[in-house]
Amino acid sequence: MIRFGLLTLSDRSASGERADASGPALARLVQTQGWSVTKAQILPDDESAIRTVLTEWSDSGELDVILTTGGTGFAPRDVTPEATRSVIQKEAPGLAEIMRAESLKKTPHAALSRAIAGIRGKTLIVNLPGSPVGAVENLQAILKVLPHAVQLLRDDPTSESSH
Repeated sequence: MIRFGLLTLSDRSASGERADASGPALARLVQTQGWSVTKAQILPDDESAIRTVLTEWSDSGELDVILTTGGTGFAPRDVTPEATRSVIQKEAPGLAEIMRAESLKKTPHAALSRAIAGIRGKTLIVNLPGSPVGAVENLQAILKVLPHAVQLLRDDPTSESSH
């Protein structure tokens, strides 16, 4: 069982001005895989607040994967990659690369994604786009490798058998 945290980053959703559609869409996809959503929260695009939640959630030992949605573009308030980079201990560039590569097959705007992925302790943090369609498509691009990634992070002695 992989335990997920879903962190939606949007000024408008945090203020109640717009409903969060990406978080629930990601939760549905996670649950169709038989995995669980343990934590979910909506925050404004505030680097300090994002950093705090990512750190607390990663260090809690309650989550294997944290998915962020939103704040990965070029807008002045898009600070999710910066907040993520400041808390991770190791980058996982292959995940961001495959997400962008798959997205580029559907839209040239994927080239504008600044999303990153990385590891803090035993938790994988993955930035996803803010649109529900983009977030789900990007998560689908990496779904097959997540179980093995979590095995490795858990230092599971059977992880080598899945190569």
